[in-house]
Amino acid sequence: MSDAVAAHEPEEAPDDTPAPAGRAPSAKAEERRAGAALVKRTFPYAEEDVGTTWRLFAVTVAVWTTFQVGALFHPWWAVQLVCAVLLGLTTVRVFIFFHDYAHGAIWRESKLAHGIMTLFGLYVLSPLPVWTQTHDYHHRNNAKMLGASIGSYPTVTVAMWRQMNETQRRWYKFARHPLTMLFGYLPVFMGGMCMAAFLREPKVHWQGPLAIALHFTNAAVVGWLLGPWAAFAGVVLPLFVACAAGAYLFFAQHNFPAAELRGRDTWTYHHAALKASSMFDMPLVMHWFTGNIGYHHVHHLNHKIPFYRLPEAMAGMPELQSPGRTSWRPSDIAACLRLAVWDPERNRMIGWDEMPSA
Repeated sequence: MSDAVAAHEPEEAPDDTPAPAGRAPSAKAEERRAGAALVKRTFPYAEEDVGTTWRLFAVTVAVWTTFQVGALFHPWWAVQLVCAVLLGLTTVRVFIFFHDYAHGAIWRESKLAHGIMTLFGLYVLSPLPVWTQTHDYHHRNNAKMLGASIGSYPTVTVAMWRQMNETQRRWYKFARHPLTMLFGYLPVFMGGMCMAAFLREPKVHWQGPLAIALHFTNAAVVGWLLGPWAAFAGVVLPLFVACAAGAYLFFAQHNFPAAELRGRDTWTYHHAALKASSMFDMPLVMHWFTGNIGYHHVHHLNHKIPFYRLPEAMAGMPELQSPGRTSWRPSDIAACLRLAVWDPERNRMIGWDEMPSA
């Protein structure tokens, strides 16, 4: 493998090794080779413009700082609340820089960026080692590991659901419940990204408890200096908004009506990217706040593409222009949230009201 290819190859990329002489390639092997060719065509879009990265980051930090100042110091409480919500959304955009840095899509050799992103991971309750480990696992196993919840929401088949005991069923429903996403600040980020990772590997993920301690210390110091309302509007509410938005985005990107899951025997990398990862349609301002993560099928096909080049890649490759879609419309949100388990017989996710009788 050439250095150029190695620099951009996604984890567990499709195999393009020819079939042995005299043996007809299997349908899966044919699909994997076609997928490998498609992935390689994305390589030109995976070239980072370092100047663009730093310029966009500087603008984002300026916007983030403006909303932070407004949330902490504006004399009108209503304006503080608006600034807090916008600060939370801008935090989502900063998170995309963090996300792309962890993937090696941007700042591949910047020690300064490493320090900034490490601190930001602590701020947003997603320590860099935890995020990198769990998110890489998610990319390698997207739409394949039914029942697994490392780096993603758990998904089981109808048959698996029937075999689960009551405790397992309650946990499954809790993990996928809309309130779990809305209050993702606590169960998803503090609980999952910080404490669960620490309890799993305390020597590796010691930054989890540190992130929680720093968060509450920050809130306490702001509360002491500026009052409890400033602590709420300037520290707690923005992170609550960011965590809720992030938790739902991650859910809808892989739990949408058109999603197609496969078992291990037929799973391929590019099918999981294009058929089990959504295009999240949204207004341009929301694409800005969410750092183009709505182009999620493109991102999963090649996570080395910087976020600001995802629309360019989709526009330049016809194969990427017919994804399954979702949006912020209430009807689309409801359609995603009602999905419960995967039904292989119907080849789609179904709701609890569609569960077949035993």
